[in-house]
Amino acid sequence: MDYGYKTLSIGHLNELQEDIDKLQHEGKISNNEIFRSYIDTKKFIIPENIPDAKSIIIIAISGKLGVINFNLDAEKHDAMIPPNYYDRGVEIEDLKNLILKEIIKKPGYKIEYTRDLHLKLLAVRSGLGKYGRNNICYVDKMGSLFNLYAFFTDFQFDEDNWYDIRMMETCEKCTICIKNCPTGAIPAPNDENFVININKCIPVYNEIRGIVPDWIPSNAHNALMGCLKCQIPCPGNRDALKKMWRFEDISEKETKMILDGKIDEKLVNSISEKLKMFSPSDADYMIPVIKRNLQFLINKKKA
Repeated sequence: MDYGYKTLSIGHLNELQEDIDKLQHEGKISNNEIFRSYIDTKKFIIPENIPDAKSIIIIAISGKLGVINFNLDAEKHDAMIPPNYYDRGVEIEDLKNLILKEIIKKPGYKIEYTRDLHLKLLAVRSGLGKYGRNNICYVDKMGSLFNLYAFFTDFQFDEDNWYDIRMMETCEKCTICIKNCPTGAIPAPNDENFVININKCIPVYNEIRGIVPDWIPSNAHNALMGCLKCQIPCPGNRDALKKMWRFEDISEKETKMILDGKIDEKLVNSISEKLKMFSPSDADYMIPVIKRNLQFLINKKKA
């Protein structure tokens, strides 16, 4: 497992929350309902299940850009899947064991996984990553292709990593992401808050069920979920994109089932295993999302 990590004292929790509160006070955090559903439950506080926590560990697990073929009418339709949308089999218990054996290196300490922190900000403040101009976090040697995990522990680390919020040096004179964003979601270079216009960001609409706004250009759709328009040409991803994970093909029969929206239990089990994006129990929700997004990609190819 290729990973990087940083540790910091829980003494920084108030400062981290102040970063978020400042953006909120300045009106720089979107009130988009979907976006708010992601972030409003997150807060930089010590969790009740480990009240004696002393440190936070933020870990980045390197990922690969996923690529999968959908077979339809004797043609192959390639689709990209960013690593944060598919399951690579990383188990939280495995990460806890890794922390004990390779990071703390002493037995007997408590480690608690948390989903309640703003991970990008935590990664940047700890020095694990830096912001890109596109509001995406980048980690050395991983680019933007990784997954972040945070843990509290009652172990006190000697090293307390704390940095100013920083942008990658390559971004200073680069506007590639701004030019490549099909909806104009990325702000002009003079905005140093690394906050994008969430209301214009494609993933906010294609991660969930519903109608994707028709103001999004038809040629803007580029991944089975999420968006890679600003990440593919980014110099910060030059090395990371050399590694890809080719998924097992989706058969013609499976592709037609998705596009027809007719749920067949055997095919659902096969598709969920191949895509690694959802469990069979979530198929009723996820199949319509994938159907809609796949249709966008197929229509784009035909255009």
